[in-house]
Amino acid sequence: MVRINPQAGPAGERATAGERWQALRDIWPVAVVFLLVMGGIYTGFFTPSEAAGVGTVGTFLIAVTRGSMRLRGFFDVLLETALTTGMIFLILLGAAVFNAFLGFSELTQYAARLFGTSGMPPLGVLLAMVVLFVLLGMVMDSLSMILLTVPIILPTIKQLGIHPIVFGILVIRMVEIGLMTPPVGLNVYVLKGVAPNVSMGDIFRGCGWFVFVDIINVAILLAFPLIILLIPMTMIK
Repeated sequence: MVRINPQAGPAGERATAGERWQALRDIWPVAVVFLLVMGGIYTGFFTPSEAAGVGTVGTFLIAVTRGSMRLRGFFDVLLETALTTGMIFLILLGAAVFNAFLGFSELTQYAARLFGTSGMPPLGVLLAMVVLFVLLGMVMDSLSMILLTVPIILPTIKQLGIHPIVFGILVIRMVEIGLMTPPVGLNVYVLKGVAPNVSMGDIFRGCGWFVFVDIINVAILLAFPLIILLIPMTMIK
């Protein structure tokens, strides 16, 4: 986008090969934490929930050993976390009130039941599900979308012979896309709280290109679902 439209942002100075390798060496803690968390899940050493705790402790230890975390910095991190968490929960509270009205209307349940009576082929059902989650993502938060639709759609997905893991990954991808689309776009509002000087219009326009790339990603997953199953099929039970 920078090459097509220079006003999209500064291209920046070109880095030499040595500077790029130096930059890679500087981010080794990220690679260590990633391998620790994902490797533990892959080998079955700990569950995803346990992996979250392991990743948190690992990140903290790396920050302490590298000298970038001091007592004052630790309290600053706690304060910043509390402020960000409070902001997110206030947004979620408002979204939960709105989602309650949608739940009482049974609109989502009705839309989900259409999958079971539509008579469409498996790919058609997945495409319809993609469209449904895009529309729901405009007015609902991720947890509500999953809780209101997945229990109803999943039995139909199994009957059609679609692998539940493929369905689950597509649901997560569509939920994340929905969280960046207006008018609600919960992630956009969270980003607005972190960057208050940037207008909502600029944030939505900036997210538009990420949505475009995500849609291409979903199209690839729909065309080649074995991409999703490649790693799960080789994981240690």
